[in-house]
Amino acid sequence: MTAARIEIVAEAPAWREAARELKPLLRKAARLALKRGGRSGAFTILLADDAALRRLNRQFRGKDQPTNVLSFPAAESAGGYLGDIAIADGVTAREAGEAGKTLCDHAVHLVVHGVLHLLGYDHQSAAEAKVMEPLETAILSELGIADPYQAKRA
Repeated sequence: MTAARIEIVAEAPAWREAARELKPLLRKAARLALKRGGRSGAFTILLADDAALRRLNRQFRGKDQPTNVLSFPAAESAGGYLGDIAIADGVTAREAGEAGKTLCDHAVHLVVHGVLHLLGYDHQSAAEAKVMEPLETAILSELGIADPYQAKRA
């Protein structure tokens, strides 16, 4: 399996401030998610503001609100390009604070989550979540990050 080409674009000022520390961790998490998903390929991670995620969420999902992460899988014919992931700064920071997590840990979780979506995993049904969530948890555990679904299962 060849190394993944992962482009990280820190568009929002809040992300640019954290980019030096965050980018290597996000790449490591993304590569591990690819490995655990049994795939290779290239993709882009956009670190954007809430307004950008709101526009994307409205345009592609019909939901006029910001969200933490969106994944846009590429067509199968994209020559190894898997797609794009976008992460919102404000939503991510708020969720991290509410959950008592660091911004870094939550951003890593969202990257893992987004990569798994690019690989075809989903969680819309209970059966899908039963496959995707334990895989996320295992990947995060390998990175030293606590199970984000522990409270959900308790």
